[in-house]
Amino acid sequence: MANGGGDPVILATAGYDHRIRFWQAHSGICHRTVQHPDSQVNALDITPDKQLIAAAGYQHIRMYDINSSNPNALINYEGVQKNVTAVGFHEDGKWMYTGGEDHTAKIWDLRSRTLQCQRIFQVKAPVNCVTLHPNQGELYVGDQSGSIHCWDLKTDVNEHLIPEPDAAITSVSIDPMGTLMAAVNNKGNCYLWTMNSSRSNGPSNLHPKKKFQAHTKYILKCLFSPDSTLLATTSADGTCRIWRTADLSLCTELKDKAQRWVWDCAFSGDSQYIITASSDNNARLWSVNTGEIKREYSGHEKAVVCLAFRDEVVS
Repeated sequence: MANGGGDPVILATAGYDHRIRFWQAHSGICHRTVQHPDSQVNALDITPDKQLIAAAGYQHIRMYDINSSNPNALINYEGVQKNVTAVGFHEDGKWMYTGGEDHTAKIWDLRSRTLQCQRIFQVKAPVNCVTLHPNQGELYVGDQSGSIHCWDLKTDVNEHLIPEPDAAITSVSIDPMGTLMAAVNNKGNCYLWTMNSSRSNGPSNLHPKKKFQAHTKYILKCLFSPDSTLLATTSADGTCRIWRTADLSLCTELKDKAQRWVWDCAFSGDSQYIITASSDNNARLWSVNTGEIKREYSGHEKAVVCLAFRDEVVS
């Protein structure tokens, strides 16, 4: 079922204790801990073939082998200034994208032996998030000045919009069908656009759909569910809220007395469950419909600020 004989379900968490922990998602048992000695881990992502995990930290990106017990990074991408805040992969695994506090989004060719970045997109403020459109040809870059930059990789044309002046964009998500885009900011607001890709010479067209206050405090992440019917928002208010995309009514609020800032989240492939990462050193698996905690992943000694989860079968 899984590539390379590994577990078909991969769950990894990381944060400020300089460790990446791999979990059995169903049992809550941590089966492997990897030291990440240089710095905290800001973001994690799993390669499409489920062989490697990328950890974005301070001034570097490290790639670890998921299916071996090798404690050391297999690949080190160096020469980055400041914190790397975002990392992700093209669906064919040909390249990786990153974003960082050095005011750039970068593309790295994973097939090249040089480990040099191939393309750089420069903006005027530190980058908080980078999202790849499901069409695999457009990157959406959110920065601390409040801009969302739409970078068409084919034509190199870019456009930008500012939903709310002086409110940092903290996260951008595009639904799997490529018809909706959400962005959230440090004022607790969420913006929605409908998307259509009618043009051949630039990024998709965006049409404003709705703005609403999703939380009263800083929002850290927004994410559409795999079936596109839900939008999750995680916040400094200690909750993750799940909204129905049809009418933006609140479906569930996920909260626990111990939970502090909720930094990151990931849906299960069937959109029935969601995993969250929080400042109380724990990650949790919740039922989307009932809001109950199904599993707790405990073992980190400091805030858990990022996670990576894959439960779909790789053919």
